[in-house]
Amino acid sequence: ARERWPEGIPARAHELMQEEFALIRQAGYAYYFLTVHDLVKFARDQEPPILCQGRGSAANSIVCYLLKVTSVDPVEHNLLFSRFMSEERREPPDIDVDFEHERREEVMQYVYCRYGRERAGICATVIHYRPRSAVREVGKALGLSEDMTNRMVSTVWGSHSSGMDSSRIEENGFDLGNIEVARLKLLVDRILQFPRHLSQHVGGFVLTQGRLDEIVPIHNAAMEDRTFIEWDKDDIDALGLMKVDVLALGMLTCIRKCFDLMRQHGLGDYELDTIQHEDPATYAMLQKGDSIGVFQVESRAQINMLPRLKPREFYDLVIQVAIVRPGPIEGDMVHPYLRRRAGEERVTFPSPRAPHDPDELKAVLGKTKGVPLFQEQAMKLAIVAAGFSSADANRLRRAMATFRNVGTIDQFEAKMVDGMVARGYEKEFAQRCYRQIQGFGSYGFPESHALSFARLVYVSSWIKCHYPAVFTCALLNSQPMGFYAPAQLVRDLREHGGEVRAADINASAWDNTLEQGRDGMLALRIGLRQLDGFREEWALRLAAARNTAAFASIEDLARRADLPRRAMRLLADADAFRSVGQDRRQALWDVRRMPGDELPLFAAAQSRELLEEGDAPLPTMPLSDHVIADYQTTRLSLKAHPMAFLRERFGEEGVLSCAETNASKDGANVRTAGVVLIRQRPGKGNAIFITIEDETGVVNALLWARHLNRLRRPVMASRLMLIEGTVQRSKEGVIHLMASNVIDRTGDLDSMSETRDLQIETSPGDKAPDRHPVPGPSHRHPRDVRILPKSRDFH
Repeated sequence: ARERWPEGIPARAHELMQEEFALIRQAGYAYYFLTVHDLVKFARDQEPPILCQGRGSAANSIVCYLLKVTSVDPVEHNLLFSRFMSEERREPPDIDVDFEHERREEVMQYVYCRYGRERAGICATVIHYRPRSAVREVGKALGLSEDMTNRMVSTVWGSHSSGMDSSRIEENGFDLGNIEVARLKLLVDRILQFPRHLSQHVGGFVLTQGRLDEIVPIHNAAMEDRTFIEWDKDDIDALGLMKVDVLALGMLTCIRKCFDLMRQHGLGDYELDTIQHEDPATYAMLQKGDSIGVFQVESRAQINMLPRLKPREFYDLVIQVAIVRPGPIEGDMVHPYLRRRAGEERVTFPSPRAPHDPDELKAVLGKTKGVPLFQEQAMKLAIVAAGFSSADANRLRRAMATFRNVGTIDQFEAKMVDGMVARGYEKEFAQRCYRQIQGFGSYGFPESHALSFARLVYVSSWIKCHYPAVFTCALLNSQPMGFYAPAQLVRDLREHGGEVRAADINASAWDNTLEQGRDGMLALRIGLRQLDGFREEWALRLAAARNTAAFASIEDLARRADLPRRAMRLLADADAFRSVGQDRRQALWDVRRMPGDELPLFAAAQSRELLEEGDAPLPTMPLSDHVIADYQTTRLSLKAHPMAFLRERFGEEGVLSCAETNASKDGANVRTAGVVLIRQRPGKGNAIFITIEDETGVVNALLWARHLNRLRRPVMASRLMLIEGTVQRSKEGVIHLMASNVIDRTGDLDSMSETRDLQIETSPGDKAPDRHPVPGPSHRHPRDVRILPKSRDFH
């Protein structure tokens, strides 16, 4: 406690400590808290330390805060301990701890080493049939061809639909009168949500004093010397067994790598607790919606919300994290809060009649301007304004915590409304309060959870704001994680003035790295991990051989690094030989002439003789082919965007660029086109969000679900999409294209035309190859059909 409050322990903290200590002692949970503390201490004692922090309702506990399991001060934020633990709950507490996703395995190994597989096991999770898996399984059982089954699978979009849509089936050319088609649809609709098999929970450990097999059914896990329990977390909770969630969080990995890079390059020695608080520049960046890559606020919905909410202090980030959730949205809490925050609607707190406290609602909802945004507020509202007992409020909590509204919130309507009316509140207001609480059945955050996540939002935003190259480098080295593909992360850095340099045999390591760039700034060097199919062991071999001297040629690399031919071809395909004066096409030719799979000393010597025969140089590779090859090998290109080669064609059709679309007036009818980056349809949403990109920027489009039946095929299948619609500009500057029509133009990628001279920039210090004019338009490249990485689809 003295470490947490070096200037003196607040009186309220003393009170909370005594209350929690008494309850923990009475329930016999002290060992549980100490066990979680042991795991956290182990992580922080490693070299380098593993970043971790508790989340969820555990952040309501002052004991967790004192043990440094959580980082949220429950005294400062007046958090509700009963949301985490109470006498009425009659169930063990549940502590979730996030660890770096790349190093969580070290913590799991520690658990098994310390407790043994006889006393430690991960609980199971029940995998249910979802639409796609159901179609595949039923198709296989009915003996349908793989081609027919795959076509049937393509009719399903989304993981939570209620069955197969007849219109979609007919759209794909199937006859519902066909007995095989009808039987498949009938069986798929019937088995949806049936249990399919048991899988391992993401990190829910059950630890026992005695043997696990004397308490629960166990099964051998896939990994040697590991056990998983054949019951899921709900079974464990029902039996009162204690569970510790050892979870993985990619942003913690990214932040730790940011701190490492900052130390390496003399930018400061930072930890989570030492980042500058309440930095105005960081909030200014977020207010513009500039949050690509930032934890929790990088989705389309969050980026659109940031300019409307305009966060100015830490608690605004807590609200930002919580407000873009199904619960607040479906409970109609978002717009009232935003209007009140902007001063467009008066903040009011209706009062009960005497003798009740006239300010009882203000005490519960004051921080959120009279609108309940957190689960704890819903519980307090039920207790304070409707007379719920602690036991009733706990039952309400369990109903709200049941994801996808499987809970029983509806049973509380009469008690809530009648209780508020009995205390003197208007019935209409009581019903509105109930509807807001009802929204939490579709998933809302506890305030404690939002506080924990907001801390990481701020830290990641601060790093992005002040050290964008560091942030992007760490993000790329922490993949897979987040909302955006590497191409969009690199583009975002370049738009912020950052310099990005291509992968090269004489400069790249396995990871993406930082090196001295122009104007004293750090430049991002693409690492060999970005090359599709390139192995880390090959990169380590290459780096070790380069330690003595830079490579002088392809054969020099082959001889000294002893790389297999496949590795050499991948390097050539990625255009990584420019520092030795080799264009991609020439490098591919030279590598393919090398004999054998491996390149031992004599084979390398033989290949050198072949290379020195003095063949005529190959024609220079057109820029369009370079871009295609870049996307195929590194999933991004620093040379050009595919749309640049189609601009003339689309311009003749009156199709605007993304930048021109975003500059159009409100209400303008436009046509624009771009590569599809993201398709997203929220579970119960009535719209589909589509993000497209061209060489000038991105456009965020919105298509109402009522248009989907007519446009399903182009919406779902397009890699290159033309969108017709109306520009909509909000007063905060958020721009949407309200789509009325979508056209699949993917076929245009097969005929990308080369219309400019080949001018490939090379990084300072890299030897530039000869540059020649491009000999006319290029023919269709055989890889055009695979030019682009798949879009990231969330539905």
